Amino acid sequence: MRIERSFWLRWAQFLHHWGLTEFVATLLEAMGPLNILFAQFVFIGQPFLGKTGSPSQWEALASLLENQEESQTFAAFLREGNSQ
Repeated sequence: MRIERSFWLRWAQFLHHWGLTEFVATLLEAMGPLNILFAQFVFIGQPFLGKTGSPSQWEALASLLENQEESQTFAAFLREGNSQ
């Protein structure tokens, strides 16, 4: 399965705007296997979340959470952008 990374910059900008970059990066790294559970909540909640973003964006987030390596890479991406 191909993980969608085209949303990463937009997500990072959103998190930076709200001051959540470091919190989310830490959460992604610390939660490990629990991220899979959160991914399932995103999949289940898509009908309700659909009004706040595109379905492909929610699918990309769920896929990111399901893949531990990708979650770690996104956390590093957030920290890299935060240090600039």
